[in-house]
Amino acid sequence: MRRRVTALLLFLVAGALLYAFAAGANVQSNTPVLGQSKRTAAPAFTAPDLDGKPWSLENERGNVVLVNFWATWCPPCRQETPDLVHVANQYQAKGLSVVGISMDEGNGDVIRRFVDEYRIPYRVVRAGTQQSFPVQALPTTFLIDRRGRIANRYEGAVSEAALKANLDALLAER
Repeated sequence: MRRRVTALLLFLVAGALLYAFAAGANVQSNTPVLGQSKRTAAPAFTAPDLDGKPWSLENERGNVVLVNFWATWCPPCRQETPDLVHVANQYQAKGLSVVGISMDEGNGDVIRRFVDEYRIPYRVVRAGTQQSFPVQALPTTFLIDRRGRIANRYEGAVSEAALKANLDALLAER
């Protein structure tokens, strides 16, 4: 009897993990940005980068900001990173600021190796305990407009194609 209960619990845990990763792996379709009147202010957020220098969302006001919550151990995060790197390289000169917020614990060596492996050109910060965004799954990405308001949110891996129309729309706003 005890073995059956243990086997059932292991089965349920494995199923829950598979469901969580499968849900996180879904590439989002291109949902349009929220209308300006429906956008809410992004939470104030300050965190240290990998060199210990503070990064603040408030200092990005005037830019469109892509905020990506991720972790090195997250398969969907690894899946979407090349697209985020390409978007950052393509849109930086147009007024996009990208920040990756690592949810990894421990020292920054694992994060640095990930940044080097994927050749991440944007700022990477550590979430710490002060993380105030509503993140329930990894990866989660927010698009913040030039006035500091949340214009869109993606749960799960987001593709470059899904981001482009929204970025073009947000960058065209003045």
